[in-house]
Amino acid sequence: SEKFAGAVTSYTIEAMMGNRWALQAGTSHFLGQNFARAFEIKYLDRNNELQYCWTTSWGLSTRFVGAIVMVHGDDQGLKLPPKLAPTQAVIVPIWRSEEEKAVVLDALSPIEAELRPRIRLEVDTREEYTPGWKFNEWEMKGVPLRIEIGPRDVEKDQVVLVRRDTGQKTPVPQEGLAQRALDLLGEIQANLLAQARAFLEENSFALEDYDEFKAVFEGEGGFVWAYWCGSAGCEAAIKEETKATIRCIPFDQEGSEGRCIYCGGEAKEKAVFAKAY
Repeated sequence: SEKFAGAVTSYTIEAMMGNRWALQAGTSHFLGQNFARAFEIKYLDRNNELQYCWTTSWGLSTRFVGAIVMVHGDDQGLKLPPKLAPTQAVIVPIWRSEEEKAVVLDALSPIEAELRPRIRLEVDTREEYTPGWKFNEWEMKGVPLRIEIGPRDVEKDQVVLVRRDTGQKTPVPQEGLAQRALDLLGEIQANLLAQARAFLEENSFALEDYDEFKAVFEGEGGFVWAYWCGSAGCEAAIKEETKATIRCIPFDQEGSEGRCIYCGGEAKEKAVFAKAY
């Protein structure tokens, strides 16, 4: 039922969100000659004869942005992958007096000069907000890396790196900071991907019993791989009883036949079921 109206075949990327629901993040539809015939779209072939065009429709839309938010975000706000983040790192200087301010900003200048050519950087020197307020704001915006520098850090020729993905704080020398920050951004990128993959695996189930199937969707939900006989009636009944729909029929099948999760009839392939947006 998810096939695009008028398409010969539809292909989809189904992403698992943080609440274990599916989001159709991208689609590709082979339209055959159906729309070309409807709109009289033709071309001249090598024999100089008019033929109806073979057409496709595909792409990733703005919902892909929503997918990033819902896959990686947490209760503190966004958690953006460094490769996509508009701001990859933010420097938050810390001071309590005008004297400390002068010292910190003086030390900050060469750090900014080193980082800015290599990293998409913001420096937050606003004085109307406390450091804690700034920390929360940049965490909410999903900036992958926060760089803190205060008077004690200046004395030690260091800064403190704070990861958005784990919250880990690490004091590091100012020398070689740009490369160290780049390396850490790479680690954050890899960790976010690994976390998302692990979450997908932990919440994907291969089931053959319909009671177990229903229990998944009565609970937290997830992706359920189950045999389906191809009947629209079974698909509709499952949706009515569980609110789960067939998201796709995966390319990667085991090659063995089974019994439909709903009716018990012969089934030649598995489908992925999930609640979906």
